[in-house]
Amino acid sequence: MRTGCQRRAVRSLTPVRFAAALALAGTLTACGPRSPAASSVTIDSGGDERALGLLSDDDAKFLVFLPLVTRNAQGEIEGVLARSWEHSPDYRSWTIHLRSDVHWQDGVPVTAHDIKFTLELLSHPDVLWMSPGAVSVTVLDDTTYTLTLHRGTEGSPLDEGTVYYPRHLLERLDPAKLAQWEFWIHPVGNGPYRYVRHVVKTMLELEANPDYYRGRPRIERVVLRFLRAGVTDLLSGDVDVHADFNPADLPGIAGDPRFEVYHRFALGWVRAVVWNTRRPALHDPKVRRALTLALDRRELDRALNSPATTPIFDVICSERQLRRGEVPPPLPHDPTTARQLLAEAGWAEVGEDGIRRRGGEALRFVVRVSTLQGMDRTAVIMQAQLRAVGVQMDIQTLDLGAVARRVGAGGFDAELRPMPIHGWDGKAFFGPGAYGGYVNPRAAALLARARAAVNPDEVDQAYRELAPILQTDLPVTFLAPMVFTTVAHRRLRGLSSPYRADPVWHMDELWLENGR
Repeated sequence: MRTGCQRRAVRSLTPVRFAAALALAGTLTACGPRSPAASSVTIDSGGDERALGLLSDDDAKFLVFLPLVTRNAQGEIEGVLARSWEHSPDYRSWTIHLRSDVHWQDGVPVTAHDIKFTLELLSHPDVLWMSPGAVSVTVLDDTTYTLTLHRGTEGSPLDEGTVYYPRHLLERLDPAKLAQWEFWIHPVGNGPYRYVRHVVKTMLELEANPDYYRGRPRIERVVLRFLRAGVTDLLSGDVDVHADFNPADLPGIAGDPRFEVYHRFALGWVRAVVWNTRRPALHDPKVRRALTLALDRRELDRALNSPATTPIFDVICSERQLRRGEVPPPLPHDPTTARQLLAEAGWAEVGEDGIRRRGGEALRFVVRVSTLQGMDRTAVIMQAQLRAVGVQMDIQTLDLGAVARRVGAGGFDAELRPMPIHGWDGKAFFGPGAYGGYVNPRAAALLARARAAVNPDEVDQAYRELAPILQTDLPVTFLAPMVFTTVAHRRLRGLSSPYRADPVWHMDELWLENGR
């Protein structure tokens, strides 16, 4: 299920009952520094000692807590906590059967009551990681529950991105003070690794869980190192893995035989140019089509050191459609046709400066861009590509928050920014008052239909009907999905692109060459 996130500043409360539950973690912490394990991996992490917590953006939580499902190396769903499942014809009601051999690290079995507790915690008014009332859960027995998705809920309960927490340790804690729960620093999980110790703002050490349901992981020790230094730490040998590597730094390790590079795609987010169709120069769909044809999107990817397999598309689509290759081919890089379309739209005159004009007015606009994921570098290349067909694109660099505020206010010509391609609000994008100025009631209705549907076939059908509208009118030009890069020492084996590129999601399936 997709969840909405609202962060809150809160304070901690730890009841007396919780002290006993931390006995295992507490004794491990008191032991002090351990001698390095023969089989260990150090990961360069951007978090802190709360990296395992619910509110953390760090994927490290998957080392200690388990989701219902995951994706295998081919991108297909397979069970983790969930053993099997079935759903009603409309996909609204699900029955999930859990494994019976998974235990919390204090020995208590993982049950359906933990699933219900977690989903209710996520939708609590003081947490709001899910919309209140989005789902209802009925526990049938310790390993079986039913889940009903209510109208307006998007996605499937088979969500590999949600992990679950122990009811018996957390049910008496105050959700209003969730961010500071001691549990997030000394967690008792059910995953392949368990907490050992941490040094504030410096590192977090985990060890293999001997009672893990799939068997003790082959890598005995995982250290999250929080003093992020990127390529420097890799080259010095201080870390083995950087799972959120800046692609701009890849030339610094190119050709180094010690490392392998892996890529994963955030298929729900794309780098995109939002055109403000209120601007006279950008109102004509012929002009927006010409601008899209003038962009060599594959070259833009290469400039960011993205892999050649990065998908390019022009439409809103589901992840399933992307994975299956059921997305219409994108417009090609075709500067000749771009010039013809611009001339047809009245921008036929070319001045001495090489910029096209119509009635004496130069064809120029300002693109506002954030520095996230190298989008400022992307803008520079776009500028040259558009100049080649007689268009002047000026660049204004802002932080991401400023870009979002300016887009919302409509005070822009164009914005280069990350955008979601799932769960779009039809009225916000295509209805009256749409922030890009493009109004299309049919497109808005199709997006609303996709948002309301749970059956993936219905979602895909709505997107198929929407695709020709977007490819004709091009209110947004999608460049490519957001790409995340992992650089790992070659001795760490079992990683692959794109579904096994993040080691913390799959550490229990990895191993070290020669066992050390």
